Amino acid sequence: MSRTDVTGTTAARFSVPTGDGLALAARSYGDPAAPTVLCVHGYPDDSSVWEGVVADLAADHHVVVYDVRGAGASPAPRERSGYTLDRLADDMARVAAAASPDRPVHLLAHDWGSLAAWHTVTEERHARLFASYTSVSGPCLDHAAHWLRSRLRPSPRALADVADEALRSAYIGFFHLPWLPEFAWLTGIGGAALRALERVGPPEGRPPRDRRSLRNHLNGLELYRVNMRDRLLRPQQRRTSVPVQVLAPTHELFMVESAQTSSAAWTEDFRVHRVAGGHWIPRSRPGVVAGRVREMVADTEQGRPQGRAPLAVVTGAGSGIGRATALELAARGTRVVCADIDGDAAERTAEQAARTGPGAAAYRVDVADTAAVEEFAKRVRAEHGVPDTVVNNAGIGVGGAFLDTTPDDWRRAIDVNLWGVVNGCRAFAPMMVEEGVGGRILNTASAAAYLPSRAYPAYASTKSAVLMLSRCLRGELAEHGIKVTAVCPGLVNTNIISTTRFSGTGAASSTRDRLNRLYRRRGFTPERAAREIADAVDRGPEVLPVTAEARAGLALSRLAPAALRAAARLSPLS
Repeated sequence: MSRTDVTGTTAARFSVPTGDGLALAARSYGDPAAPTVLCVHGYPDDSSVWEGVVADLAADHHVVVYDVRGAGASPAPRERSGYTLDRLADDMARVAAAASPDRPVHLLAHDWGSLAAWHTVTEERHARLFASYTSVSGPCLDHAAHWLRSRLRPSPRALADVADEALRSAYIGFFHLPWLPEFAWLTGIGGAALRALERVGPPEGRPPRDRRSLRNHLNGLELYRVNMRDRLLRPQQRRTSVPVQVLAPTHELFMVESAQTSSAAWTEDFRVHRVAGGHWIPRSRPGVVAGRVREMVADTEQGRPQGRAPLAVVTGAGSGIGRATALELAARGTRVVCADIDGDAAERTAEQAARTGPGAAAYRVDVADTAAVEEFAKRVRAEHGVPDTVVNNAGIGVGGAFLDTTPDDWRRAIDVNLWGVVNGCRAFAPMMVEEGVGGRILNTASAAAYLPSRAYPAYASTKSAVLMLSRCLRGELAEHGIKVTAVCPGLVNTNIISTTRFSGTGAASSTRDRLNRLYRRRGFTPERAAREIADAVDRGPEVLPVTAEARAGLALSRLAPAALRAAARLSPLS
């Protein structure tokens, strides 16, 4: 039977028998000859969570939704064992086969639907039914368990991740209690709490009011009670060859991003895209979700399984930290756009990045030229798309006392070190906000930003300005899911000293030689810095001090600023 429903498109209703006597309620939309997208909802939702996504995708896809067992119009199993992941995976496979008997379907799942979908695509007997998988806010339970175990080591960052995830997942323990969860849903207390949680995130990323039934809330509790304990205590080695993309909400409440991205180690083709919004982005940002699915389907159908990997723009990519960062991001599965005032150097970086990553391009850009940067940003958007990450790294060194530094030296330092960052942020931040997918902006400052010295006032002033700009911009862009980080390297052995202009030292050559020897003895390579920067893309800290002296200097700037002011009287260049 067909009829027009709330999505504004014609729905064909059908049922799918399961292996244990149930019949799942399903609906299909669009042209059955088009690629099929199968949508699987989570808890405590039903298939209505996909209304906005269906309305968008059904114009050029065959879209199928169904109510999982115990939710919406589908019956509930009589036994608790009917809610195991194995049963849910078998159901998903049966619906996929019924929806598209002749070719694999593209899977889209959210929350508990994602947990079940991971279980399905990592099951060899089912994986052949699926051409791609888009996961929203739901990791593979087995992968999550392995991730938790990997974090149980004496590392402050790892233990902080575990503590963070334990806090986010505290509700799971509550759902295992007898009677209390049911009492919370029956009295309306749980519903009020859920509505409050749905309001977390940017205003444009908040979902409309739902129409969930009490039955969904009560039946779905068994999902937690049946599956969680065994999977987390005895995880399996589950792998898949199905191409996977993860849509990670920027204001996800229930899991840290690294728990979702840990599945990369278990998949052959894996990518991550951030989406500005909270946990229920299928309802709050349906157009963005549909757009990412449409790209994934097109790439897979046309044999381009990695064509839409995350995109990063790196300025100053021709050498030093910028070059190493571009190569590190490429090795981690990111397409990179390499920009530098030396076009040949940018080309060399892009060529090497293309050999290890999903794609790279090079552009000659003077970041001090506002019009040139704006034109560069337009070309990047037209030729590659809106970047997920922007690394404003280009900079120059300027040494010498204030009284010896010429106005031209000041202007060049400000134009490149400060205006270069301002231009990059002004060119790319608006399109990232407009796209609504969140993202990361990393601005390279320096440990000199908080370590005053008479030896480099022009350089320190511009880098301090970059630090404050980044902090201000972080506050402004937070509501759009964009995190801004000020990267503050210490003594990293790049060519910056060799290219630094020293004013009024009287012996610039000997000063340069002494500093180069110091940097070489320190031995902190650009590659080590790049690894820390690439890690920060996931975490999004406010300030990233790179090297031990940069971390110690940041701590002293907060705890003993008078000591640093006293040290500023010393002249290391004399």
